Amino acid sequence: MTEVDATPDPRPHLSAALDQTEHQINAIGNADLGLPTPCAEYDLRTLLAHLVAVLRKLTSLGNGEGMTHVKDPADDHTDNWGDTFRSARADLEQVWKPDSALGKSYTLSWATLTGHELLEAYTHEFTVHAWDLSRVTDRGNDLDPVLAEAALDWFTRNLAAEDRSEGGPFAPAVAVADDADVYLRLAAFVGRPV
Repeated sequence: MTEVDATPDPRPHLSAALDQTEHQINAIGNADLGLPTPCAEYDLRTLLAHLVAVLRKLTSLGNGEGMTHVKDPADDHTDNWGDTFRSARADLEQVWKPDSALGKSYTLSWATLTGHELLEAYTHEFTVHAWDLSRVTDRGNDLDPVLAEAALDWFTRNLAAEDRSEGGPFAPAVAVADDADVYLRLAAFVGRPV
């Protein structure tokens, strides 16, 4: 399990979130690709394509390019999602290796963020999607609760009511028991059916 420390560098946390996402991907077989996921807009294949596209978009931003030229996730077909994810991840990590990248500003369709803010936000997205994958792979006990605590804190501060909609990336929050584990609370907060 990782430990979240006081460092302002989001890259170790992003790496940990990508590690657990990759761990979930490694448990997936091609026969599973049509299975539904808790993320309403994606079955397993399209969720995997989305994750690879996000890595490529972050790489493109880090290279000083826009994200519009990154192909649509639905166009991504592969027989080995693990290798595809690892390759896209390696490109991302290379581009974001310089410390100077964290202080630069990057423009997205929904905000202009520093590299630090950008990588922090996407760390939490990958943390949520690792949970989505774990519901398909049945490997939820492999997830790092420290990452979920950080993601839940971030989403609590940054996910506004107007950003939620049925069928969108963030549905209205779902009620869970007070003693639910942190991943279940995180999933419920971002509107996943739990």
